[in-house]
Amino acid sequence: LQLEESGGGSVQAGGSLTLSCLASGLRENRQCMGWFRQAPGKEREWVAGIDDFDKRNYEESVKGRFTISKDYAKNTLYLQMNSLKSEDTAMYYCAADPRDCYYSEYGRLGMDYSGKGTLVTISS
Repeated sequence: LQLEESGGGSVQAGGSLTLSCLASGLRENRQCMGWFRQAPGKEREWVAGIDDFDKRNYEESVKGRFTISKDYAKNTLYLQMNSLKSEDTAMYYCAADPRDCYYSEYGRLGMDYSGKGTLVTISS
């Protein structure tokens, strides 16, 4: 299983950015996928998760601003980020888990696989 993120960059506060994650080696429609982030000097934290039925869960601080989605035909996971804040600055990681999202609570408890990350920097 390989996950490759892209789309990171630098934007001003209030702006938008969309991250992409190209996945290969996945079992068709049988995994939980999500996004994590790690800010400088902080631990990695869960951001959002999505299951095979497109049910989504979000960390409280990104609710209403971030949207996680999947394009099954392209094997690609997305994270649309709007109304970005300086505290959203972090390395963002795509993640996947072969189990149903129920077991990882949509990623809150961690996921087995992760990409190398893409850096998002928000300037105020």
